[in-house]
Amino acid sequence: MSRLIIVSNRVAPISEGGPAAGGLAVGVYDALKETGGMWFGWSGDVLASGQPQIVLEERGAVTFATIGLLRRDYDQYYRGFSNATLWPAFHYRADLVQYDRHEYEGYSRVNAWLAQQLVPLLREDDVIWVHDYHLIPFAQALRAAGVKNRIGFFLHIPFPASQVLLAVPPHRELVQALCAFDLLGFQTRPDLRAFCDYIVNEAGGTTALQPDGLTRIEAFGQTLCAGDYPIGVYPDEIAELARAGERGKPVRTLKSTLHGRKVIMSVDRLDYSKGLVERFRAFERLLDHTPAQRNKVSFVQIAPPTRADLHAYQDIRLRLEAESGRINGRYAELDWTPIWYIHRQYERAVLAALFRASNVGYVTPLRDGMNLVAKEYVSAQDPEDPGVLVLSRFAGAAQELSGALIVNPLDIDGMADALGTALSMPLAERLARYQDMMAQLRENNVSVWRDRFMRDLGRVGVRQASLPPLERAQG
Repeated sequence: MSRLIIVSNRVAPISEGGPAAGGLAVGVYDALKETGGMWFGWSGDVLASGQPQIVLEERGAVTFATIGLLRRDYDQYYRGFSNATLWPAFHYRADLVQYDRHEYEGYSRVNAWLAQQLVPLLREDDVIWVHDYHLIPFAQALRAAGVKNRIGFFLHIPFPASQVLLAVPPHRELVQALCAFDLLGFQTRPDLRAFCDYIVNEAGGTTALQPDGLTRIEAFGQTLCAGDYPIGVYPDEIAELARAGERGKPVRTLKSTLHGRKVIMSVDRLDYSKGLVERFRAFERLLDHTPAQRNKVSFVQIAPPTRADLHAYQDIRLRLEAESGRINGRYAELDWTPIWYIHRQYERAVLAALFRASNVGYVTPLRDGMNLVAKEYVSAQDPEDPGVLVLSRFAGAAQELSGALIVNPLDIDGMADALGTALSMPLAERLARYQDMMAQLRENNVSVWRDRFMRDLGRVGVRQASLPPLERAQG
């Protein structure tokens, strides 16, 4: 059986209970621990000087291979092109795109360097699965080093429409680099369509839907396949975490402090793509338009810090602190705080228990690849008395979770109305919506996501040694 090699920008710290963070880390680790293999990537360490060295650590069937980054590489590859250029562009925020040619050169250089570090660790029959926007040129660099293994790529964030991607000056080079992979995976069908539109309209390539459901792509002298693979969770595992934490201190504290009031719960990284300011204002609009809800409900927003050294993230933190302070100043009473804004990280088990204790899950990003918080919220609910999910139509999860109340995060009144509907929804309707969503989550859990991708990567075959990919791509 071929060994699975996972490559991601960051190899997340793993405790006995699994990764502390959600999203990519949880999905990747859950996929890898069942099959065994290697997880390769940045350790999170930033070094002032020296020559970074790979550190290997064995944990059961998984080998963790991590390496630090020099300060210049971190600044150009990670802070610069990945998060100041690609992240805003791929989340449809062309107005926030910052481009520096030297940062793009650093991004390409670090991808090539990381690929060179991985090559000595590879075996001939390894299957390589690369994750996310930090590593778009990774396969191209491996091909240049002579690697012929199957290489797949999964994009965890949205893929933007062509007119948005064109705001990134090296857009053509990026798409050409993606064509060095054997299989591309996107979260949703609209993301796949956006990529195919670029191939046809900007790259002069061709696309064709195959009988097996994959899309065959020919562009830049390369032939590859692409498909949509919505990432899932393990709903029953999350439900067990939530049950186990019901009597824990965080939930006891929440319930004793709220004195029977209802709870609206949100958990997001502190990021401008999450629609946090709009969310706060919609809650304010609920209190404004529905005075009966005052002193009856509190909104808990947990927003762990992220990328705190980037100005855009410093700005969103200041805005949220100002909004929560303003709204609390307007509505708070001696015995009631409308908004609890918590700027810290919690373990998955604690979050699952808090989800279970809340009446409404409030997940309204302006744009998101999938958003596993939405799926985790549903999974954590009490099957006999479930809460209601209010979900942005621009989250990939909205393609699957039809039992949610779907909202437009730019429609403040519409979100306020949805919150009111969720808070007053009768048990029978809550049960029907919950059961519908749980059936979907069980049908498409993270193992199904992994198995579908790996099956399709196996189908596309190994590239012929007589066809050097970089030379073909330049043809």
